[in-house]
Amino acid sequence: MLEVKNLTVHYDGAMVLNDVSVKVEKSELVAVVGPNGAGKTTLLKAISGTLRELQRIRREKARLKGEIIFEGERIDKLKPWSIVKKGIVHCPERRRLFPEMTVYENLIMGSYLRKDKDEIRKDIERVYELFPILKERKNQMAQTLSGGEGQMLAIARALMAKPKLLLIDEPSLGLAPLVKQKVFDSIKEIWESGVTILLVEQDASMALSLATRGYVLNHGRIAAQGTPQELLKNEDLREMYIGV
Repeated sequence: MLEVKNLTVHYDGAMVLNDVSVKVEKSELVAVVGPNGAGKTTLLKAISGTLRELQRIRREKARLKGEIIFEGERIDKLKPWSIVKKGIVHCPERRRLFPEMTVYENLIMGSYLRKDKDEIRKDIERVYELFPILKERKNQMAQTLSGGEGQMLAIARALMAKPKLLLIDEPSLGLAPLVKQKVFDSIKEIWESGVTILLVEQDASMALSLATRGYVLNHGRIAAQGTPQELLKNEDLREMYIGV
């Protein structure tokens, strides 16, 4: 479904990703793990097109080399909204909600590019079933939600765009263990419903417990790849990169 080939990214002369190649097959849940600053978030931003767009808005210098191919078509030159239309939806790090909109309005914003109003209504009910607390909070401003509720809303908003491939960045960031487990249970349910997922997560043990395959990213390079069992079996990897 997705192939990232030899991706290299520089910010203002500093190399953030160095010759990174990643594949995601349809129906997989692939985890990318590694320490802070490894380049995990940059990888997702490059795939979703937001990296190039943010650099343009901020007038920062960034260079991307390599290819990103989705369902047989190169997408690395497309605008972010064109990539969303093709079925890749990015749930970003730190939620990035619309704080002065209600929960319901945030969900509607997730469906902004869609025209199928009847299906949108059905999908809102589906995300309410997945995250019942959001139905209770539907008229509440997003900025008043707890961290866990905010993360649920961020994932639900991404689902409203009807993703074929869902990119999820650091969903456990800042969450208490019980809330983190609820969020990961929801991610598993989304994957089991048929959505392919590329998950970036610093909590390697939790991410790999869900994943079908994993990549370890460190200092902008792929340090290892394989099944969760293979990665967790390697003691050097566990100590140096995975932290479990």
